[in-house]
Amino acid sequence: MQRESMEYDVVIVGGGPAGLSAAIHLKQLAAQKSSEINVCLIEKSAEIGGHILSGAVMDPRALAELFPDWQELGAPLKAPVSEDRFLILNESGSFQIPNWMLPGCFHNAGNYVISLGNVCRWLGQQAESLGVEIYPGFAGAEVLYNEDGSVKGMATGDMGLLKDGSHGPAYQPGMELHAKYTLFAEGCRGQLGKQLEEKFRLREGSDPQVYGIGLKELWEVQPEKHQAGLVIHTGGWPLDAQTYGGGFMYHMEGNQVSVGMVTGLGYSNPFLSPYEEAQRLKTHPALRVFLEGGKRIAYGARAITAGGLQSLPRLVFPGGALIGDDAGFLNASRIKGSHSAIKSGALAAEACFDAVAAGRSGDELAAYPEAFRQSWLFEELHKARNFKPLMAKGLYLGSLMLGIDQTLLRGKAPWTLHHSGPDHAKLKKAADCRPIVYPKPDGVITFDRLSSVYLSNTNHEEDQPCHLTLKDASVPIGINLALYDAPEQRYCPAGVYEIVRDDAGGNPRLQINAQNCVHCKTCDIKDPTQNITWVVPQGGEGPNYPNM
Repeated sequence: MQRESMEYDVVIVGGGPAGLSAAIHLKQLAAQKSSEINVCLIEKSAEIGGHILSGAVMDPRALAELFPDWQELGAPLKAPVSEDRFLILNESGSFQIPNWMLPGCFHNAGNYVISLGNVCRWLGQQAESLGVEIYPGFAGAEVLYNEDGSVKGMATGDMGLLKDGSHGPAYQPGMELHAKYTLFAEGCRGQLGKQLEEKFRLREGSDPQVYGIGLKELWEVQPEKHQAGLVIHTGGWPLDAQTYGGGFMYHMEGNQVSVGMVTGLGYSNPFLSPYEEAQRLKTHPALRVFLEGGKRIAYGARAITAGGLQSLPRLVFPGGALIGDDAGFLNASRIKGSHSAIKSGALAAEACFDAVAAGRSGDELAAYPEAFRQSWLFEELHKARNFKPLMAKGLYLGSLMLGIDQTLLRGKAPWTLHHSGPDHAKLKKAADCRPIVYPKPDGVITFDRLSSVYLSNTNHEEDQPCHLTLKDASVPIGINLALYDAPEQRYCPAGVYEIVRDDAGGNPRLQINAQNCVHCKTCDIKDPTQNITWVVPQGGEGPNYPNM
């Protein structure tokens, strides 16, 4: 069966805040100019917002530029931040840093506690009302190229393949979507974005990207313990002072609280488990007091980019561009990326619209990176550029130096610090590290992985090719287990990777429970041998996050 094709002016891969804002702004510009532009957006989730997970505290600045009347339009920003608390934890106590001592990046006045998934659902409705063609349930699986090497568009994945790759009875080939320009907005560690960075050498001259993994639970708490708009951030315990990371608790509307933890993926001890650390965090008295008597209703995990300005790749290539976290626009110092994703999508849309209006196609959208360099987003990321390199020096020394950089120098230091290397290269051998013994879950405040995965609503058809591919099947046992005690068992937050043995305890092998995958991409990032490659499964599969 041959793949059918459709032609558009612009195709957008990914229905997160970056992709949706790009689609919306393209249509807004066309309306302002009394012209037409055909825009198609595909999203691998079965619905817009279904795969979206973030803390999240949102700066509405970029949204207000996109929709000055966003409040009248009913955007789901309902819980303005009412109080900031930054706590340094030890195992049993905490110290609250006075707000006057905190750098400006930790102040959230004027921001909102949100569900980013619900914001994306609302953005999707706005996009459709403007005439954007949105196709959820279709995963971007392949970049298409013209004969001159420029990007021609993309193809969605085939449906109905069996585990061995053969065509099943329900087989349907993917669809080719051709465009004058294609914008890639897949989020952190996008499969196609990763390929484009390699093909067009987009990372030449940039620092390696560095990442964190964010784990989040949604709780319904007792009304008397709920404080709408309360924002709590934590540093210190349960992580040691040399491991980057921190916890969060955000009080949303409707007696709901999001609680979780971000762990930097540059950690060195292969026995560390970001999932178990996030479970331990909830047992601290400063957070547990809010959760006792409540009910956990959702769980999820997602990797985030944290490299900042110096880790941004070249944003454009012939026929397309990277936007949002596919490029890495998140501001790690503010723990915010939705506003920067929206802004990057709008900037790319302006360059794209002007090019199409001028009759161009397939060239580089040079106006996009030029506009970024003149924008408030560049200014914000430039001010924050030294945050992650400083915090890599440890909690206490890093915090002291960050205070000098952000408060005394106001982010205008005449130097830019750099990242020392990729996260996967920082893992030490198991023989050189101390094992970490984690407490068993109590089923009340702390939980095991499988019960958590159940709350993510993730689902994959088992009789299909595994979307977690190995370059060399011998590496998981011959190298990862032998040298690092199989760290994929611990860095995966969904129990996907499991070392199983025979009845006598010998003949270990790696079992991949791909049906558990929540699409966080951590394995693609942290595998010390870079032997695991995450590719999209069939469209519509994966987690289904409500209100996350």
